[in-house]
Amino acid sequence: MSIGPTGVLAATVLGLLVWVACAVAQQPAKVPLIAILSDEGPSLAVTSFEPFAQGLRALGYVEGQNIAFERRSSEGKDEILPGLAAELVRLQPDVILAVGTPAARAAKSASQTLPIVFARTGDPIGSGLVPELARPRGNVTGLSLEHSDVDAKRLELLITAVPSIKRVGVLLDANFPPAGLELREVERAARSLNLELIPEELRGPDDLKSALRAMVEQHVSALLLLPSRVIGESSQQIIDLAIKARFAAMFYTRRLVEAGGLMSYGANYPDMYRRAAAFVDKILRGAKPADLPVEQPTKFELIINLKTAKAIGLTIPSVLLARADEVIE
Repeated sequence: MSIGPTGVLAATVLGLLVWVACAVAQQPAKVPLIAILSDEGPSLAVTSFEPFAQGLRALGYVEGQNIAFERRSSEGKDEILPGLAAELVRLQPDVILAVGTPAARAAKSASQTLPIVFARTGDPIGSGLVPELARPRGNVTGLSLEHSDVDAKRLELLITAVPSIKRVGVLLDANFPPAGLELREVERAARSLNLELIPEELRGPDDLKSALRAMVEQHVSALLLLPSRVIGESSQQIIDLAIKARFAAMFYTRRLVEAGGLMSYGANYPDMYRRAAAFVDKILRGAKPADLPVEQPTKFELIINLKTAKAIGLTIPSVLLARADEVIE
């Protein structure tokens, strides 16, 4: 049976359609690219990246198969963050993960369209990242360190450790935007606990010795440190000076207690980085940052260093040891 011109044309078109379909099917699927901008040094950047990667693996993402990463770290030099953010934006990633307030602000300045998820930030509203926590509205959302009663809890734990405390010194970074808000919360908590606060502002590591000397002269017996870059970078010096002054010092992260600080109470950072993976997953599946409310910490931990307690002549009450998530001996 012969095939007419119309049949030949139809067969040819059908063949072309099959060929195109096969060619499209053989095209490799685009692997989502996650850009990571961190204000930390290389070692800390690894510590924050691994829980985030674990969170993604739990959601079915495997690096090199269906997810790819491009990482930049400022190593504590905030002035280079805008340039690093611009580098990442040029790569047109599917999502940017910004670790730390300075990194989040740099990422937002670099792009008003690419989805940005932040982690470990203080006061996202005051920092200009989002207009409100429940409705971020723009291209930025994520996880904040803010929690309304965490500073009051730190003061309560200090009193439990040293019931005789009357004056508490507060170290804060004058150049860190969320510091003022946190200090006001600490002041409210101190009034309810009948404590006198002696705040000392730091503008750099060179201010540390004079600040602690002023606290000694004012008969401070305990020390509360508010989270900031300058305090994080000067942590070992602060720890050494606090032990020398025999201050019962309350820090905000377990890393500083592992380095020799007396105690810490604060958000579990690895848990926060793992939760950031869920934000990225939702965005890759089509969600908009504007529709994803900013989340606050849900997991807190109390860490106590008994070796440091012994060094300053302090006996930690058993009731407090029983409440600790970890005791370093």
